[in-house]
Amino acid sequence: MAGERLEKVLSQYRKQYRKKSRKERSGVLDEFCRLTGYHRKYAIALLRRLTDEPATSSLRRRGPTYSAQAIEVLERVWDAAGYPWSQRLKALLPLWLPWARKHVPQCTPAVEMQLLRMSARQMDRRLGERKRKLKRCLYGRTKPGTLLKHHIPIKTDNWDVKEPGYCEIDLVSHSGPNASGEFIFSLNLTDIHTGWCETRAIIGKGEAGVVAALDEIRSCLPFALKAIDSDNGSEFINYHLLRYCEKHGIAFTRGRPNKKDDNAHIEQKNWTHVRRIFGWDRYETREQLDAMNALYRGELRTMMNLFQPCVKLIKKERVGSKLHRRYDQAKTPLDRLLQACQTTPVITGLLKQRDVTDPFTLAKQIEQQLERLEKQRRQS
Repeated sequence: MAGERLEKVLSQYRKQYRKKSRKERSGVLDEFCRLTGYHRKYAIALLRRLTDEPATSSLRRRGPTYSAQAIEVLERVWDAAGYPWSQRLKALLPLWLPWARKHVPQCTPAVEMQLLRMSARQMDRRLGERKRKLKRCLYGRTKPGTLLKHHIPIKTDNWDVKEPGYCEIDLVSHSGPNASGEFIFSLNLTDIHTGWCETRAIIGKGEAGVVAALDEIRSCLPFALKAIDSDNGSEFINYHLLRYCEKHGIAFTRGRPNKKDDNAHIEQKNWTHVRRIFGWDRYETREQLDAMNALYRGELRTMMNLFQPCVKLIKKERVGSKLHRRYDQAKTPLDRLLQACQTTPVITGLLKQRDVTDPFTLAKQIEQQLERLEKQRRQS
């Protein structure tokens, strides 16, 4: 269309567009697009312009919402907390920011307000470049057991419990690239309702060692152990563990063979609480065992259960070929435990411990112990 004619037509349609109701504007817009061949979005912009004169002012651009100082503080907290998922990162900020003032000079009240206002999705965008540099790899070394499978029932339904004490357990091997000989395993236990996690290192996967480690974990839990669910490994499917559970009134179930989703809770903790920390190197000496257990009983236990929020899957919805997962609000295992149970002296002691513990110093202590462990491994 010629320039003058186009301006005349545009002026006529613009007047009609302004006078019509919202529903009637769609017909005007369709007719204008057919006549001019314009894209619908561009046509809307032309018809909404308040003047018939062409726009000469430059586009307004919004300034940065979050300062460089806020992003730097966010990265420092994310790094010290062990690179948590954005939903968990947003939930842990209120716990960590008061201590960040001591460790990060840029952490001012204005920066704190920006960070507390930032959404989890925005945190993903800001940390995206650094996240892409992280690499992950998983494998295992445990073998299935064949004894007593008819005595230990298979659990096929999903965990739907409203109180702590129902747990999944698993072994994580630290064999490195070679599974021959005797090496260290980590016995990992996680509570389904609260996300509370306890771990112990043992040499080998003998029945007596597994039961002894489980008994120590049971004595350290801030709640009663009511049930355990394991995979079909021979380290769990044996008379020794079955008799122990019967003696202490602990329900014992197992997942289906070759179905890791049946133990999804503990499989996820195997990564966050073991693999991400100790990697895939080989550990086999008594000194390494003591160093790992010192971390499991001390700093790692405090960090993961008192300062690291976790999320729980509420429901899954399939829309076409996509599976949408809905999660609840991220909370620390201690906060979930406080909501699920009456306050006990043990829980009160844990709350006091969190109030006086600096998570940045705790993270530094963990890193120092891991460096000493790595030095021991290289010298052995």
